[in-house]
Amino acid sequence: MAMRTDFFCPKCNNILNVGENVVFSTKNKRRKEGLVLLHPDVGNYSLVKHPSFEIEDGEMLDFLCPYCGEILKSDKHENLAKILMRDEKGNEGEVHFSRVAGQQSTYKIIGQNMEIFGKDASDYYDFLSQNYF
Repeated sequence: MAMRTDFFCPKCNNILNVGENVVFSTKNKRRKEGLVLLHPDVGNYSLVKHPSFEIEDGEMLDFLCPYCGEILKSDKHENLAKILMRDEKGNEGEVHFSRVAGQQSTYKIIGQNMEIFGKDASDYYDFLSQNYF
């Protein structure tokens, strides 16, 4: 059985998990808005959205907290979003993930440890590791 991890907004600290998803409000480059549900297992890139909300590969998305509306931009790179996490063992950290549609790059940082996920993770690895370690 997978370990339960809760994800939080860095601004309002509300939990973003609902059922088996992490919920975000998003805006695409055409300023159309839609809800996007991401899988809570870091490195699983499945996505659920309404068919009418179009996302083009390569376009930059804004991920927003569905509670407070804060844009969840990483302070480490403009192409990344950032949320906070806490696992069932009480480990707390950050998750940074690509805002570029179709790009698979995710970084889980707990203390001095960084785990990387996704086929495109090398795109930001050097930048993140310079900024954290």
